[in-house]
Amino acid sequence: MTSRSSLSAPGAGATPPAAERRPSSFTRHGLTVSDDYAWLKDANWREVLREPARLAPDIRAHLEAENAYTDSVLGGARALRRKLVKEMRARIKEDDSSPPAPDGPFAYFRKFREGGEHPLIARAPRNGGAETVILDGDKLAEGLDFFQFGGARHSPDHALEAWSADAMGSEYFTVRVRDWANGEDLPDIVEETDGEIVWSADGRAFYYVRLDDNHRPLRVYRHRLGTAQAQDELVYEEKDEGWYVNIHDSATRRFCVIAAGDHETSEQWLIDLADPQAKPRLIAARETGVRYEAQDRGEELFILTNLDALDFRIMTAPLASPTRETWRDLIPHRAGTYLVEFELFAGFLARLERENALPRIVIRDLSSGEEHAIAFNEQAYALDMDGGFEFDTTTLRFSYSSMTTPNEVWDYDMAARTRALRKRQTIPSGHDPSRYMTTRIFATADDGAQVPVSILHRRDTPIDGSAPLLLYGYGAYGLPIPAYFSANRLSLVDRGFVYAIAHIRGGSDKGWGWYLDGKREKKTNTFDDFSAAARALIAARYTSKKKIVGHGGSAGGMLIGAVANRAGDLFAGLVAEVPFVDVLNTMLDDQLPLTPPEWPEWGNPIADATAFKQILAYSPYDNVEAKEYPAILALGGLTDPRVTYWEPAKWIARLRATMTGGGPVMLRINMAAGHGGASGRFNRLEEVALVYAFALWATERGATA
Repeated sequence: MTSRSSLSAPGAGATPPAAERRPSSFTRHGLTVSDDYAWLKDANWREVLREPARLAPDIRAHLEAENAYTDSVLGGARALRRKLVKEMRARIKEDDSSPPAPDGPFAYFRKFREGGEHPLIARAPRNGGAETVILDGDKLAEGLDFFQFGGARHSPDHALEAWSADAMGSEYFTVRVRDWANGEDLPDIVEETDGEIVWSADGRAFYYVRLDDNHRPLRVYRHRLGTAQAQDELVYEEKDEGWYVNIHDSATRRFCVIAAGDHETSEQWLIDLADPQAKPRLIAARETGVRYEAQDRGEELFILTNLDALDFRIMTAPLASPTRETWRDLIPHRAGTYLVEFELFAGFLARLERENALPRIVIRDLSSGEEHAIAFNEQAYALDMDGGFEFDTTTLRFSYSSMTTPNEVWDYDMAARTRALRKRQTIPSGHDPSRYMTTRIFATADDGAQVPVSILHRRDTPIDGSAPLLLYGYGAYGLPIPAYFSANRLSLVDRGFVYAIAHIRGGSDKGWGWYLDGKREKKTNTFDDFSAAARALIAARYTSKKKIVGHGGSAGGMLIGAVANRAGDLFAGLVAEVPFVDVLNTMLDDQLPLTPPEWPEWGNPIADATAFKQILAYSPYDNVEAKEYPAILALGGLTDPRVTYWEPAKWIARLRATMTGGGPVMLRINMAAGHGGASGRFNRLEEVALVYAFALWATERGATA
């Protein structure tokens, strides 16, 4: 076991910045809300997303002062952070490559060069031969503070590669088209997209989604090669600003699927990719509360839906008339078995389902109706399916990992029921799974709900209450947190930490009802489940009070902010990455990118007085109290369009001005990144190391307090 070693003391005499109070208030639904730090939201935030240098000087000065203070407080951990980065980097196979994905005469893959930050996009002849690199992420990123690939799709004739990239972290992706023959980009440049591309059947045009002035994906365009973006044809426009639009090709690649929806309702349209003048064709009209997604097979559609099915079912409909009246059951609804997704092939359907927070893959022979499941043995694990490029195949690619088992990619022959290992994650510095244990316990929430908690620790870690523990949670949008492998976590676990994931309500770990029990008027279940998980871990002697660090990001950062207010006394420290903590103010600003689409998740406080009061009652920023708080580290990104930089900035300012003891509370804003943090696989390790160093510092500090 790696020694935790004594960490250096924080910077002596570090003085936290005191944000200027500029009193402001508003009244809505008869309630007045004060906000002394509203000025930290730059009035020109739209321009800042495109040009970060336009940030107001007083706001920039404050953010830089916060960064300097955080560096000062955690300055004693610089050597530890360097050591952590070195350890984590040593677990990364630097010249790594994804398993090639076959498509016709070629197999496509991404790879990294030794020391490279960004992927290279390449292909090789399907049956062997020299590889060709078409896009070199490292070269494209030269001279940029931020670079991230979006989508990359080859044309149906394999002659061209449409690719997109974001150079600011603000998720404005620019699409270009590269010729596989000469490696040169065509003159075509399509800007301010969401990054995804679908080719027409003839390879002479592609479809994309353009973001509007409020960074919302509401319009689908058709771009013909050799023309200017200004000439692109609008083929679909979503009129409801509370909806989002994305595109993908269908299972057979016969159609471009336009998928529109919010967090409750969805609607899909089909565009015939063989028709250069095609108009979108509606599958089934939107009906509030009904979600569906469709794939095609011949003249039939296969539809995953929650229509009269809490945990979803799979239905079929004729392609010629797929209105809801024609839908017929294929896989009926089974309460408690949540159908997550499916992949459709010429002769088989593979579905991923989850029951009691454990996933499984079930294969259905579409000719005979016979089904079988792919078996796994561990107590907690993660599964994912990849449909690949080809439709007329018996091969399903899936990935498997657990908290002790590195990721494995398998090709499964659905007809022969055999599997072949295509890639096992390599840990160059070494990893022995037998030295670690992964288990599950169930925490009893205040209302009796049983909350699964997945746990990882070394076998030689004493389970007597003496170990520090990092507890991770999310709990929103129906997104589960799988019990997957992370090589980075070993840097904590090898220092005696227990690592735990709380599968709290708001996610769909235990089915769609688990999600519904953690949204809108039931949102506080999410926070209370997390606290219940902490108490259960203490009761089971995995750790003790004040030896826990809570960790969450984005909506999980809201969780951390709420827990700080409601149960902060359980924790030695809390880490909130890109935290959605200014919930009420954000949900009241219908000009922000995510606000209208988020109303189904949180409620609309503009129109609904009840929603206003409910959000006000738990919004972390609005519920900061004059009491002691644990040490807190908040991380944000200046060009983040999802959780804007001013949310953590305002939260930390109010905490520091209001709390009566504890802390310290710290803010780190990446001035050259957005929601996902630093770009580049090694640069990102610097931010992970900061979080882990804080966790080590906070728990060691708590033990000696």
